[in-house]
Amino acid sequence: MTALHNITLQFQSAFLRLTFLLICVAALVSVSATLLSAFGILPWLSMQAGFGDGQVTDAGMFIQIGLTALILMLAFYLPANARMMALENNHRKFALNMHDISSAYQMAHAADREGLFMMSSEFDAVKERMGFLRQHPDLQSLEPEILELAAQMSQISQDLAETYGDARVSRARTFLQQRQEEIELFQKRLQEAQVIQSELRQWTRDVELEESIAKSQLSRLRDELFELLPELSAQLQTPPKDNTSKASSVIAMSRPPRAAE
Repeated sequence: MTALHNITLQFQSAFLRLTFLLICVAALVSVSATLLSAFGILPWLSMQAGFGDGQVTDAGMFIQIGLTALILMLAFYLPANARMMALENNHRKFALNMHDISSAYQMAHAADREGLFMMSSEFDAVKERMGFLRQHPDLQSLEPEILELAAQMSQISQDLAETYGDARVSRARTFLQQRQEEIELFQKRLQEAQVIQSELRQWTRDVELEESIAKSQLSRLRDELFELLPELSAQLQTPPKDNTSKASSVIAMSRPPRAAE
């Protein structure tokens, strides 16, 4: 697409130049012919024309003079169009040069971030970068001025390339990746701890519920047992000789079981 666009622009520029040349030639020829016709050296343009039913006398002369004036008016626009074309060409060349400079600078800056340039002085650093750019296969068609400007820009941004070098950026990315993994592991463990806490809380509630149920059952059983004791003590009465042992057994049974409490 870029090549087709460039070809179209070149064809348009050539066609405009040809049009300007033809207009200039036509203006020169028409003015010369009109002047020669006015001085009687050449005959006027002959043409029969009419307006309605009447015939126009010397219609060819008026048409020739009108065409000459029209071509002259078109010729007066040529300087303005020439200036516009010059501005467009300069803008196009500037954009093309800036694109080339940007591409060359990006390649030099990438090489600087990789640590390929070792010269410390400004002159040697620019010279080293220019040598690298000249040997690059994608930049061999560029002009030396463009390569020099890109090398100077790369040397100016040397501190930036050192700060954000590939090795430092790689270490920073590795560190951030490790921190991200640690955070993910911590979040996973935190979720597991929350699940365990929820299970223990539910388990505690279940144990407390079972304990309260057991206490209520024990209390109810104790109440029932205390209600049965008078009946059992009345039924278990025997002759006087056994009263002492049975009374002691009844007294023993009337005591609440301490182990159950």
